[in-house]
Amino acid sequence: MVLDKIGSAFKSAIEKVTSAIFVDKKLIESITKDIQRVLLEADVNVELVFELSEKIKKAASDEKSGLEKKEQLIKLIHDELVSILGKEKHELMIKKPSKIMFLGLFGSGKTSTIAKIANYYMKRGYKVCAVGLDVHRPAAPEQLEQLGKKAKFQAFINKTEKNPIKIWNEFKKDIEKYDLVLIDTAGRDALDNELIKEIKDLKKTINPQETILVMAADIGQAAKFQAQEFQKAMPISGVIITRMDGTAKGGGVLTACNETKSPVLFIGTGEQIQDIEVFNPTAFVSRMLGMGDIESLIEKAKLAVDEKSKEKLEKRLEEGKFTLLDLYEQLKTMQGMGPLGKIAELIPGMGKIKIPENLMDVQEQKLKKWKYAIDSMTKEEIENPEVISGTRISRIAKGSNISSSDVRELLSQYKLIKSFFGQAKGMQDLDPSKMSQKQLRDLAKKFKGKIKF
Repeated sequence: MVLDKIGSAFKSAIEKVTSAIFVDKKLIESITKDIQRVLLEADVNVELVFELSEKIKKAASDEKSGLEKKEQLIKLIHDELVSILGKEKHELMIKKPSKIMFLGLFGSGKTSTIAKIANYYMKRGYKVCAVGLDVHRPAAPEQLEQLGKKAKFQAFINKTEKNPIKIWNEFKKDIEKYDLVLIDTAGRDALDNELIKEIKDLKKTINPQETILVMAADIGQAAKFQAQEFQKAMPISGVIITRMDGTAKGGGVLTACNETKSPVLFIGTGEQIQDIEVFNPTAFVSRMLGMGDIESLIEKAKLAVDEKSKEKLEKRLEEGKFTLLDLYEQLKTMQGMGPLGKIAELIPGMGKIKIPENLMDVQEQKLKKWKYAIDSMTKEEIENPEVISGTRISRIAKGSNISSSDVRELLSQYKLIKSFFGQAKGMQDLDPSKMSQKQLRDLAKKFKGKIKF
């Protein structure tokens, strides 16, 4: 989980408060030191850290009764953590047509972020293209072109032209048929005069509706200076922070952006095309404290599930049909939601489950084996897996060059997933947005440790 250390420290502080008989000086000193240490390690501004410490001490000295004081402290810890990470959610309100220009220094992950944003808005019905205007970084046009092919958006590039304004003018007519145009610009090792002039000239020529700064989480408090300097060069709509999945310094970037009044719009949470989400400080803190984030879970489900495929599956379930090919497609869809550890974070009460880091690789290998097995089956076996028994299992295993235990595991997962969809069907027709938190928890507990995709 992103900022895992901060989350653990704050959860520990809350547990100490709730389990304590008295809220005394010794308890307050203990939780204050824990919070100070982890926030400073995460590169959160020193002044903010000690300001929070003083607020905790002040709340503890209040003359309220024991239970009221505990509630006050827990609410204060939660609210202050939300406050230092950004207070409120900021969303881009994209009108059709719109142009978004992306800025950032070398190594910030700007080009790969553009691909993620393209995928994000394509899933919402926008016709999206990208224009490569980074003429300085070697292979930047090729990278954008490859990402466009992978995510299925049009990337307009010119591999030989070194004038970004000429490239823009070359494709000006082509982009008019798109709802959303994402513009990749050049970066530098530092924000120098040459880069400032280039992006100012581009902004004047392109006239984008939004200008977004992309920064990597591992730069920590340096984000404050970077955000301020880019803001001086030109007004920015907000910030996208990348690499939030693997750094303890993410707190520095989030708090620095908050201090400079540069709202964090999205955070990148992994390397996959779907690993980006709208930054919501309240929901983010809820996840950090192990309270789940149903809103993000629903959003991930909507992004992963194609509406036509969902309707087709619902119809087949209503008719009592669920084949091994249906199983395979559903497992691929579940993979599209991201690693199981990240999904568990979003379900209330499931944040403490530790999922092995290499599980995604294991999943991919299992899916390949299961597809080989399905390809070795007859039409009858695919449509009615219940007929598959000992001799058929041996034949399928031999024909697909996998073990009999792999085939048995596939059949076991088929029965379990079919049962899972049967349970979910009774919970508002497979629509996670209509499930209560209790229903989601019950499903998670029922199938915990059993689904091994």
